[in-house]
Amino acid sequence: MSGSGPLAGIKVVEFAGIGPGPFCGMLLADMGAEVTLLERAGGTFASQLFGGGHKAVANRGKKSLCIDLKNPEAKALVMQLIGEADVLIEGFRPGVMERLGFGPDTCLALNPRLIYGRMTGWGQSGPLAARAGHDANYAALAGVLDTGRRHGGAPWAPPTLIGDMGGGGLMLAWGIACALIEARSSGQGQVIDAAMCEGAAVLAHGLFNLDALGEWQGKCAIDSSAPFYDVYACADGQWISVCPLEPQFYRTFLERLGLASDPDFSGQQYDTMRWPVMKQRLAAIFASAPRAHWEQVFDDTDDCVWPVLSMQDAPLHPHNQAREAFVDIAGVRQPAPAPRFSRTPGSIQSPPPLLGEHTQQRLLDLGLSSEEIARLVALGAVSVA
Repeated sequence: MSGSGPLAGIKVVEFAGIGPGPFCGMLLADMGAEVTLLERAGGTFASQLFGGGHKAVANRGKKSLCIDLKNPEAKALVMQLIGEADVLIEGFRPGVMERLGFGPDTCLALNPRLIYGRMTGWGQSGPLAARAGHDANYAALAGVLDTGRRHGGAPWAPPTLIGDMGGGGLMLAWGIACALIEARSSGQGQVIDAAMCEGAAVLAHGLFNLDALGEWQGKCAIDSSAPFYDVYACADGQWISVCPLEPQFYRTFLERLGLASDPDFSGQQYDTMRWPVMKQRLAAIFASAPRAHWEQVFDDTDDCVWPVLSMQDAPLHPHNQAREAFVDIAGVRQPAPAPRFSRTPGSIQSPPPLLGEHTQQRLLDLGLSSEEIARLVALGAVSVA
C-alpha cells in the first residue's frame, strides 16, 4: 500500500544506488509514493559507507526486493514491476541500464506512460558523460564550488548538498513531479536526464546574476567579504551567524552591540573599504563572550543573528521542536518530510527496510506462488531477509 501524501497511488521502481538516486526515492516515498527498491545481494557501496538496514535514512518508507538483475528469470520479474510502475529511478553511468536490458527504449515500449528518471553527474551525453565524479567535482565544474570559499580562502562547501542532493536528487524529484503532471494529459511517459553538474548551476542562478552585474567576489555582501554576513567564533569555541543585511536590521544590530555611534560602523554599512576593519573589530567583540551570551543579547530582535548549531543540537532547538522538524525512526534522529501540505501531508511510511525484507511480499503481489518464490530463491534470482 502507498501512503497518504500528495503522491499516494504513484508506484516507483528504484534501482539501488548511491547518493542522489536514493534521496530522490526518499522524497517520493515521504510524499506517499510506493517505492520498490531493487537491491542486489551484499548491498551497494552506499550501504557499506552509510550503513544499511534501519540506519539507511534515504531508504525510509521503501520496500526492499533483493534481486540479481543479471539473472534471466529475475529480469522478467523486474520487467513486470516496470510494466505496472509510474516512475523508474536509476543512477548508473550512461549505458549500464541498456546493457542490463532495462534501457529507456525497452521500458517505454513495455509501459508508454513510464517516467524514466536518469541520475548522473555529467548527463547522458557530452564528453564527460562516462567519466566518474563526486559532489565537489560537479559543483566545481558548474562554477558553484568557487562561490563557497570564504573570501580569500580555499573553495569549499557543505559536502553532498550542492551537487548530489540539491542539484541531483532534488532536481530529479522536481522533474518527475513535472513529468507526472504532463503525462496526465498526454498519456505518454518520457526520459528525464538529470545531471548533477547542471542542477548545481541552476541552484546558483542568483550568484550568476550577481556576477553578471559585477557584484560578486570581493564586494558582495554574501560572499563572506562583508562583516555583517559572516560567522564569528565565540569565547567558548562555539560559532554565531551574523546576517543583518538590510539597513533596518543593521541599525538594531549596532545598537545591541553599543556601536550605533561608532565611526567605524555608523553609516558605513556598504563602504567596502571599511569592511576589513569592521570585521576585525566584530571578531574581537564576539570572541569576548560565550555564544549563550550573544544569543541572549539578540534574542528578541530582527537583526538576523543566530547560533550555528551542530547536527546533534539542531533537533533540540525550541523552534525545530515546535515544528517537529526532526523525528526519531528506529532509533535514528533524522529530518522530517518537507515541505508541509495542508490537506495531504507527507509522512515517513516505515523505517528503512532490511535488505530483501519485502522480497516475498512484493513477489506475492506480482502473482507468484510461494513455491515459485522458493524456486527463484534456490536459483539465486532473488533473496529474502
